[in-house]
Amino acid sequence: MEVHHVTEDAETFTCNAYLAVGDRTTLVDAGAMDGVVEEIREHTDDLEAIVMTHQHGDHVAQLEAVCDAFDPEVYAYADHPTRTQAIEDGDTVRIGDEEFDVVYTPGHADDHVSFVSESSLFSGDVVVHDDGAFDYGSFGRTDMAGQSRERLIESIEDLLERMPESIEHMYAGHGGVFHGDVRDVVTTALERAEKREPKYPDE
Repeated sequence: MEVHHVTEDAETFTCNAYLAVGDRTTLVDAGAMDGVVEEIREHTDDLEAIVMTHQHGDHVAQLEAVCDAFDPEVYAYADHPTRTQAIEDGDTVRIGDEEFDVVYTPGHADDHVSFVSESSLFSGDVVVHDDGAFDYGSFGRTDMAGQSRERLIESIEDLLERMPESIEHMYAGHGGVFHGDVRDVVTTALERAEKREPKYPDE
């Protein structure tokens, strides 16, 4: 599957937004980078769908702009003015050339979902490969209102149960893209989260 990180050159705070080009060209999260529409047009003129991991501002700030430009179907767990399709745990969505299972993964956000296929994981913010806190296995922050470390731990456990052994590509909402033993990265993130220590020293 051909995946482009369309917010990679952002100079302002945004999530990673990924464009999966294929049978159903799909954007995973819209990000908050001005100019994301132009970045998408570098790869396609026909964006068929957007799937949202969750609706924190850094993931949805450009959602309406992308919808105005391409008029895609919009899949999201929670209600949003642009949403055309509600998704729930256990649903299946096509992203690019692959079928992905929807896994409900709250803790960082009440509406958080992750997308799992035989080869790839779009993990949003529940698990990332690297960030300012940890390299090789980090997890979403849980120190703000409405967040829960305990629920995040359960979500990571659920994610591991639903991920096949064959998975080898991880596209997270922050940090770098990872190719390799994704299950090991997620297991490492779980072990760190289970220590219940603050992710950042000033939490």
